[in-house]
Amino acid sequence: GWIGLSLPESVGGIGGGFVDVALVLEQLGTTLVPEPLVPSLVASAAIVAAGDDAQQRAWLGPLVAGRSSIALAWAEVDGRYDPAHVTTRAERSGAAWKLTGQKRFVLDGHAAAQLVVSARDGAGVALFVVDATAAGVRVRPVKTIDGRKAALIELEGVEVAADRRLGGDGAAALERALDVGAAAACAEGVGIMRAVLAMTVEYLRTREQFGVKIGSFQVLQHRAVDMFIETELAHSTSLAAAIRIDDRDPRDRAAAISTAKVQLAESGRFVTQQAIQLHGGIGITDEHDVGLFFKRMLALNASFG
Repeated sequence: GWIGLSLPESVGGIGGGFVDVALVLEQLGTTLVPEPLVPSLVASAAIVAAGDDAQQRAWLGPLVAGRSSIALAWAEVDGRYDPAHVTTRAERSGAAWKLTGQKRFVLDGHAAAQLVVSARDGAGVALFVVDATAAGVRVRPVKTIDGRKAALIELEGVEVAADRRLGGDGAAALERALDVGAAAACAEGVGIMRAVLAMTVEYLRTREQFGVKIGSFQVLQHRAVDMFIETELAHSTSLAAAIRIDDRDPRDRAAAISTAKVQLAESGRFVTQQAIQLHGGIGITDEHDVGLFFKRMLALNASFG
């Protein structure tokens, strides 16, 4: 039911705000829970923004109920995080559409039942809901740096019914969906930083070197304080982004979210790298969780711009 926290009641959701979702994501980040919550949030945000009531009920109802899964296929070769860079084509085929193109690194696209695909239909960028098992859809799973999976997807003349084209402004809906993804990454990243800081402080209190606890060395205490400050900075900007996600002015929304994403990139890398350094040799092995948190942070920093 977590996916329904911020979705409307008409599709079985709770109708809450993104702050509710951010609180859950922060906790999930503390334990690296391998659930496709963020990809589902991003794809559902696109459907809410561009789909009509019937389309929202058709695709989001089963998602909230746990009977289906969905992912957003938007990134392309040489796109460089620009959602307007869309070379995938949508051409009329009678009453239906035919999609042709390639999408890259679709988060959890290897397991999704439905794909929200961006394509150019002649008038601009449009969004289509495509069955992942439809004829002409080729899905190739790939591993990401954090040990999870994404998909490289090829669309070769995939026929899509007219009612699977979301009717709203596809470009604006895609922008909002990616803003949701960035804000979600920030919230999860804060959870990672809190967990990493806690395990590092505990390690400093227990690890002995030269017959004393290494946490008694003042220079290491200073590093721990710096980690705490960066974690609080990331938390503050992430909270501001979560509050502004529903701002009607897309420029103000984007400014708050971009600020949080930049802070995540700076603070997240600093905190996780310092944690590895302070753990010493064990910190660079997969036998210790600190390295796994670091890899997940790298993946979050590289997601959604």
